[in-house]
Amino acid sequence: TAEHEYSIDCLCHLSIFLLLGSVGSQSMRKVSCVDLSTRQLNIQNLVSYEKQQVPVEAVMFITRQGIKICVRPHYKWVQTAIKKIDQRRTTKGK
Repeated sequence: TAEHEYSIDCLCHLSIFLLLGSVGSQSMRKVSCVDLSTRQLNIQNLVSYEKQQVPVEAVMFITRQGIKICVRPHYKWVQTAIKKIDQRRTTKGK
């Protein structure tokens, strides 16, 4: 239903805002994913990632702006993004 889709969309946006709020907080150094975004992100805007197993299996991407967005790890585009970020890290290290 449209109402159900709206609530899921709101949860995705809410999780991003909650993560934004904790980025600047020194007392909350470790941010964990609870709600996961279902939208594909632009790989060019992603600079880093962290894998997480608890409380849910997820990949947290960090954008150029420092925004942290959590996604499910099994999407093909997520695996592609991880490889691209790893390649960039290897290239910069040389």
